[in-house]
Amino acid sequence: MDFSEDQIQRYSRHILLPEVGGAGQAKLMGARVLIVGAGGLGAPMLLYLAAAGVGTIGVIDDDTVDLSNLQRQVIHTTGSVGRPKVDSAIEAVASLNPEVRIEAHRGRLNAGNVMDILAGYDLVADGTDNFATRFLLNDACYLAGKTLVSAALLRFDGQLSTFKAHLGDPHPCYRCIFREPPPAGMVPSCSEAGVFGAVAGAVGTLQATEVLKELLGIGDSLSGSLLMYDALSTTFRKVKVKRDAECPLCGTHPAIHDLSAHAPGNAAPADAGVA
Repeated sequence: MDFSEDQIQRYSRHILLPEVGGAGQAKLMGARVLIVGAGGLGAPMLLYLAAAGVGTIGVIDDDTVDLSNLQRQVIHTTGSVGRPKVDSAIEAVASLNPEVRIEAHRGRLNAGNVMDILAGYDLVADGTDNFATRFLLNDACYLAGKTLVSAALLRFDGQLSTFKAHLGDPHPCYRCIFREPPPAGMVPSCSEAGVFGAVAGAVGTLQATEVLKELLGIGDSLSGSLLMYDALSTTFRKVKVKRDAECPLCGTHPAIHDLSAHAPGNAAPADAGVA
């Protein structure tokens, strides 16, 4: 594609990279990414994907900005308190890169709407800390043939992986690692246990990097690995994860063929417990 002079200047540091170049930048500008949750993880993802020139970014969230969000959800401002997060996100992205198109989905993600929403995007990024939504997204992305980049936060820790089991062996899905959601109350949410604000920025930025790598097809994918970050010890640990032949979703004899187990309307808000 032909770049305008402004685009050449805006994306010059990408274009200089042999792994990206003009062809890669054009690919980013034509890409469509859905971010689920405009919270602690979604905020840095939205900013960095917009800065990178990802052409269309969808964001789904049904919450409003609260003062307690501002310690880590850096896309929102004090003046945004009380406003829908998707509206605040649109405003911030437009200010950073007006060429990027933002598609706002204000509402709850559930089994009744998730497949229709996913259909419009090339890749999905999970910015929630909610097991119901996380399992729903994993199952839906597998069934829809979409790559999912998923991250989670709690206190001073974060974890990150990419799931593309729809491509077959050796790629695992989320259920290959975590078979089913834990019992209610067993794992505290960020609102219960707390989260160190800068950890959300660190992990969300790593998540944005993996999204861009997947869109460009460069580097080593995190599919088949779980990256764990401990901010207090400043350590990263990368654990290999294999596809599970007994997985009920992507295994040899799957038991999950649709989203009927996820009752419509019962999924938690897209940003519940997030960041």
